[in-house]
Amino acid sequence: MRLNNIKLLVPMVLMLFFAVSCSDDDNGVTPPDPEMEEEMEEEEEQEEETTTIVDLAVATADLSILVEALTEAELVETLQGDGPFTVFAPTNAAFEAFLADNNFASLDDIPEDVLEQVLLNHVVSGDLMSGDLSTTYVSSLSTAGVGEKNISLYVDTADGVKINGSTVATADVEASNGVVHIVDQVIGLPNVVDHALYNASFSELVGALTMDGNTTFTDLLSDGEQMFTVFAPVNEAFTAFENPNGNDLNAILSNHVIAGASLAAADLSNMYASTAATNEDGDNLSIYVNVDDGVMLNGQSMVVVSDVVTTNGIIHAVDTVIDLPTVVTFAVADSENFSSLVGALTADDQPDFVSVLSSTTENTPFTVFAPINSAFEALEEVPSGETLTAVLNHHVIAKANVRSEDLSDGLVSPATLEGDSVTFTEADGSFTITDGAGNMGVGIVKADVQAMNGVIHAIDMVLIPNTED
Repeated sequence: MRLNNIKLLVPMVLMLFFAVSCSDDDNGVTPPDPEMEEEMEEEEEQEEETTTIVDLAVATADLSILVEALTEAELVETLQGDGPFTVFAPTNAAFEAFLADNNFASLDDIPEDVLEQVLLNHVVSGDLMSGDLSTTYVSSLSTAGVGEKNISLYVDTADGVKINGSTVATADVEASNGVVHIVDQVIGLPNVVDHALYNASFSELVGALTMDGNTTFTDLLSDGEQMFTVFAPVNEAFTAFENPNGNDLNAILSNHVIAGASLAAADLSNMYASTAATNEDGDNLSIYVNVDDGVMLNGQSMVVVSDVVTTNGIIHAVDTVIDLPTVVTFAVADSENFSSLVGALTADDQPDFVSVLSSTTENTPFTVFAPINSAFEALEEVPSGETLTAVLNHHVIAKANVRSEDLSDGLVSPATLEGDSVTFTEADGSFTITDGAGNMGVGIVKADVQAMNGVIHAIDMVLIPNTED
């Protein structure tokens, strides 16, 4: 080949080389985008992790009745949701025992709304692994509690893990939207008595309630027709209680129960309520609630665990047994209203009014007209010595439990300890008092605070006796 021809060939080869190179760039495989690769990996991971609680139940042969129940109650979609949920899943044997114990032939015999609430009572919001559980109360998703409040579950970790008495047999089965713990019993909807039985801290209370085979209290507190607020003393409270006044134990236990009302902690205020305990006349005793610093009852017992929600009431655990109150109990406990009165009754120059008004035998019952703090503040001068003694005696009627329903227009009271009487005047359904010195329009601002040895009516003025007769 001639040299000239070689010189012409070289540029042609180079041109072809560059053409092929350019063709490779335009039509070859484009290197992958790192961000796109990461997104694809995340999607693959998500696909692998979308095993929901329902998926786990379906894949577990021993939970087939649970799956059937969830389907009938239309809760499948709920437990396929984002959650997270903690589910205590009863085995087939647990469901079979539940059906037999309640005389159901099949799930079809359970009313749909009941089945729904029972199933929701096995579900808790949050992702609670067994290591996260401690001995405490948690709320289920069931709203079969009083006032549509969520039912409480008692978690007991003293020996394994128990939920309202049901034992966790297999723990920590993880799903994409929560965790499943397989349990050996269906967790029914608990009443007040059920919850007292679940918590070993109430064993002394349960023993007292059922002493000598007595079922009066358990029958009452199992009643689903009325609501209860129960202040339940823990075991240490019973151990420390010496019953200094020798009161009947059944009456003491009744004094821990408000019948006809389910009061959560948020419903409580500085207030009086009536308990199931009564005096000799059958009048329900009062209980004084103070919420200034926690919840205190009658100035002596603190709520240590609140708002245990059941189907027929609410339990609040308390640290002291609440003994039957005297009129002195309420005067001392309700310092917001009666601290000035207590100060006058316990003044150094006064007789031992506390002992007198604490008596449950001598001169009882008492009717006490108790001036509130503002009544004392309105006096130009608080009397002292014998004059104060006469004034204080003028606020007490002995051997009479005069309640508001006993009053009538123009009624003259029995003589007070001072010797004078007071007169009641009715207007528009309310009563005012006229005292011995002619003061009229003394208002009753709180009536019928009932103690075991008498009744208190809070009044807005200090009653002055006629000391000249």
